[in-house]
Amino acid sequence: MPAALTGAVLVGCSAPTPDPVRSTAPVVSEPAPSATTTASPTALPDPVAAAIGKPGTPVDIATGLAVPWGLAVLPDGTALVTLRDQARVVRVGPGVQTVVGADGPDGKVPDVSPGGEGGLLGVALSPGFASDQHVFLYQTARDDNRVVRYTLAQDRLTEATPIVTGIPKNSTHNGGRIAFGPDGDLYVGTGDAQDRPSAQDVNSLGGKILRVGADGSVPPDNPFAGSRTWSYGHRNVQGFGWDAAGRMYASEFGQDTWDELNLIRPGGNYGWPEVEGKGDGGGKYVAPLQTWATDDASPSGIAVTPDAVYVAALRGQKLWRVPVTPEGPTGTPDAYLDGTLGRLRTVEVGPDGSLWVLTSNTFRGTARPGDDRLVSVPLS
Repeated sequence: MPAALTGAVLVGCSAPTPDPVRSTAPVVSEPAPSATTTASPTALPDPVAAAIGKPGTPVDIATGLAVPWGLAVLPDGTALVTLRDQARVVRVGPGVQTVVGADGPDGKVPDVSPGGEGGLLGVALSPGFASDQHVFLYQTARDDNRVVRYTLAQDRLTEATPIVTGIPKNSTHNGGRIAFGPDGDLYVGTGDAQDRPSAQDVNSLGGKILRVGADGSVPPDNPFAGSRTWSYGHRNVQGFGWDAAGRMYASEFGQDTWDELNLIRPGGNYGWPEVEGKGDGGGKYVAPLQTWATDDASPSGIAVTPDAVYVAALRGQKLWRVPVTPEGPTGTPDAYLDGTLGRLRTVEVGPDGSLWVLTSNTFRGTARPGDDRLVSVPLS
């Protein structure tokens, strides 16, 4: 179990460059990039296979994170966390909390224009990360949202290469989650960017789950020829994952009434803006597996384990556990961490088989001492 750490304070003005590893001293905001060495990848047990049970008591891994958003676990057992409004990436883990440099001003990730719900959002590692060191970021630029590939070397992101551009942006509904699927392709969750009809247009990149190759190319077996669209009719997708059978689950922000957990089908139409919640439009739209009142969820990231889908709830301030079976149907959801940590943005399976959860109280929440934080939640 990771020990509690004294966290970084990643807010405020410029400060000296942090040391690469600190277990007690804080990392302050706006530092010059540090010249550190990323630990060599090591062979670790499969954490997802061990991630079975009910959530227990959370333990701090990192604190003082300013509007954290995305989370990707590295082969060495640490993780990359994106800071949405600061356009920075930090590397955190038991005994580790340091800033990852980049080629933008003051060592920030270049070409990020934070505003509203936009900024530096999702992060994903290449399936071949151990050899290619490629890191993918979903970032809001001046005119669009985009996915950019970087190379991580010595705790620095270099060689920025945009692979998907032109995703609609706005002050809200920017989507932002990215992840590689079991097929080796990259999946990208986008929002409708307040242009509701675009969600029903398979040629628009808004209101979709996109599927692309690692270079941004369109896989030949995508459901719509020449299109990056994998599924459509989404309002704002910020979480998805796969079970051992390859089934893809995704969370969906509702408008005023119903949030959703969906089972994603290639080419499926999930109804927005015509349908919110269980209505299926007479069979035209794919109905959700689960729904919640928006006050109870506002779901962002999800994690899929062998026995459950975990849904991080922002407004609901809960970690929902939705039981799953090998056949796929879901059982009655149970709520954990109810109000314990406040708003929850992201959940992933950590390197030890626990759940690693990011809070989001420094944005639209009530910040508590140490917020925002990355915690480990054991499963037992």
